[in-house]
Amino acid sequence: MEKLIQITSGRGPLECQWVVAKVLKIFLEEIKQHTIDYEIIHRENGDENLTLKSVTLLLKGKEINNFLKGWLGSICWMGKSTFRKLHKRSNWFIGIFELENLGKIDFNEKDIQFQTTRSQGSGGQNVNKVNTAVRATHMPTGQAVFVQDSRSQLENKKRSVLRLKEKVMGVYIQELERRVQETWTQHLQVQRGNPVRIFSGIDFKKNYKDTSFKKERNTLKNELKNYKNDLN
Repeated sequence: MEKLIQITSGRGPLECQWVVAKVLKIFLEEIKQHTIDYEIIHRENGDENLTLKSVTLLLKGKEINNFLKGWLGSICWMGKSTFRKLHKRSNWFIGIFELENLGKIDFNEKDIQFQTTRSQGSGGQNVNKVNTAVRATHMPTGQAVFVQDSRSQLENKKRSVLRLKEKVMGVYIQELERRVQETWTQHLQVQRGNPVRIFSGIDFKKNYKDTSFKKERNTLKNELKNYKNDLN
């Protein structure tokens, strides 16, 4: 099973970008405790060092769905801004979403058109007079790469396939991320009041949200008990 996951600050400020970087670290630490492989497909650096606007990961494993149950949705960090000390806001939200339609990533080498040409630049007779350079074009998307790293045409062809696949994947990821950005405001409005995880403090300790209402029930029971005692 494979899933594309994005951790994003959406249109959030610098503080949210800092939270994305912190959450990513914890996210990867928990992945290591499960039989899940991951690959960072794309990342967009934040406006300051050690911050991230978004990061997209490809997860592979059998237990992905169970693992993601505790992660997908909005994440809240409670704390004072380290970038704006006088800022009054103390709750900062980011989102973790699944980028759907992974099956639409269809990369087939049969769809690649290869052209050979002479390598450009200095390098001697073998470089300039032999058609060793390769231009590879993915016909369905029009994406192309030019490779002249090696004096071997076969080696350049192999490298061109790998680079072209990475480029096509990158374009697809960017389109998915654009869709996530477009719907971010709506997601945030819906999920802000019900984060799946809450962290707090500079040390980023995890606070488990108690949704059982056990504490509230016990309080009501005690109040009712005291009320009966007063009646007696």
